[in-house]
Amino acid sequence: MEVLKTRNEIRKEDKWNIEALFESDKKWEEEFSDLSEKIKEITIYSGNITSENVCKVLKKRDELSLRMDRLFVYAGLRANEDSSDSLHQSMDDRANMLLSDFSAVTSFIEPEILALGENELKNIDFGIYSHYIEELLRSKEHILSADKEEILSMAMPVTSSASNIFYMLNNADTVFPDAIDSKGEKHTLTHGNFTAFLQSEDRVLRKNAFENVYATYGKNKNTLAAIYTGSIKADIFSSKVRKYPSCLDAALFAYNIPTSVYTSLTEAVNKRLPLLHRYVALRKKLLGVDELHFYDIYVPLIKDVNISVKYDDAVKLVKEAVKPLGEDYCRIFNKGLDEDGWVDKFENKGKRSGAYSWGSYGTHPYISMNFEGNIDSVFTLIHEMGHSMHSYYTWSNQPYIYGDYTIFVAEVASTVNEALLTEYLLATAKDDATRKYIVNYFLEQFRGTIFRQTMFAEFELEVHKRFEKGEALTYEDYCDIYLELNKKYYGENIVPDMQIATEWARIPHFYTAFYVYQYATGFSAAITLSRKILKENGAENYINFLKGGSSKYSIELLKEAGADMTNPDTFNSALDVFEELLSEAESWT
Repeated sequence: MEVLKTRNEIRKEDKWNIEALFESDKKWEEEFSDLSEKIKEITIYSGNITSENVCKVLKKRDELSLRMDRLFVYAGLRANEDSSDSLHQSMDDRANMLLSDFSAVTSFIEPEILALGENELKNIDFGIYSHYIEELLRSKEHILSADKEEILSMAMPVTSSASNIFYMLNNADTVFPDAIDSKGEKHTLTHGNFTAFLQSEDRVLRKNAFENVYATYGKNKNTLAAIYTGSIKADIFSSKVRKYPSCLDAALFAYNIPTSVYTSLTEAVNKRLPLLHRYVALRKKLLGVDELHFYDIYVPLIKDVNISVKYDDAVKLVKEAVKPLGEDYCRIFNKGLDEDGWVDKFENKGKRSGAYSWGSYGTHPYISMNFEGNIDSVFTLIHEMGHSMHSYYTWSNQPYIYGDYTIFVAEVASTVNEALLTEYLLATAKDDATRKYIVNYFLEQFRGTIFRQTMFAEFELEVHKRFEKGEALTYEDYCDIYLELNKKYYGENIVPDMQIATEWARIPHFYTAFYVYQYATGFSAAITLSRKILKENGAENYINFLKGGSSKYSIELLKEAGADMTNPDTFNSALDVFEELLSEAESWT
């Protein structure tokens, strides 16, 4: 039985180059101490903001904010390396507290700028801050007075505590029983290898891993329900205080996304659910099982195709896949993988589960993943590199004030990369069996991204609506809602295992309300853009999109790149591709 390595047992070349942020914890401590004092300097402008010094104040805030970002990111990355490392957990806590202090100290700025009056602000050229002022005026009715904004900033550690509590419970305190395979052998079961076990051809192992994971969450059912309820109540508190009609409006307003985009997505997917039902029926038939269970939906449909991939070979694959994006993209991409230490590659004890890309303006991006040696890990690598390349281009081409991209477009670059990898693998498949395997994998990407994430989106919307109506939900209520959605989405050809009703309790993204729908919108946009890159010389427009950061509204940036998210046809076009692939797969029987 393989035993997880400790952090110290991981080779240096397999870790990210975190020293590019701070060369040591000591240097971080020195910066923390200095910045703790320096953030107070900006208070000299409190009560003294005029149209003449607005840009000066904003520049000072940005300088301090950049330093804060680097402290925060370094501490967060260190904490995520090993959740049992009390030193770095403490640093992360202190960084969060300093960020809260910084938010409180600077909370007077936006209310005082708005107090200058809309007429005066519209008649001044603020240079690089012009779009920022435009966005500030759009948000005017939701920005409170300076003293109230300060109180909200001070309350941030409290209102965000549900996410932190879930993280510690899920990553530091949750231990799964070993999974047992058909030969009676035990396997260490972790967050990092759970999906790999569900993809195993050993059905006993799949079933045992599935049952062990959800039984473990079930043991903490009331705690998990209380944590998630706390998160929803924090969402409602924030939306009410800031005078939004609902939590959904609050979440989408921030990036100027019409709520019609959210509802159009769910409506489009619901109309095409018969496609998913066909896919489930095909899966049952190809697997040759009397009953299809939820622990059967990840295993590849095409057997005897063993696509195991070492990390170095995965790097070669992803480098080839992104070549249509041009020489400059490839140069930066390759250097990040080969020389600059962007990626923390493998799982270790206490390491945060899942994968993500993060970083701070002015340095290179960082990727955390748990490479498992399968095709899914290759897609994870190119997915996170998509995020990182988006960050790199934005940081290199935008001033700090626009040096980030919105959550709405965050999943576009990552999914474009996945689509390019899929097209590359299909084009280079050496035999019919391999092509079938990749087609099935692409179908699974649609199922997991458009269908599953839209189901998540429906779940989030439903539970938030119920709380907004004054209802109280228990663990059983959450499970009932989630189970009914699974029945609707997956249809009658799968057994509605009671364990799947608990799945909502292990989804960390639910603690960032109304985030997950953007995986589905991003996937739809990515299918459109990847086709343009490959068939219409669309790489230049796409790179310009990556460079845009938040200098324009997300809807505008995507439209300029070639994907109009206000048009429902974008979702239907992506689902048309799913139907084409499904029809090909149905011809195999």
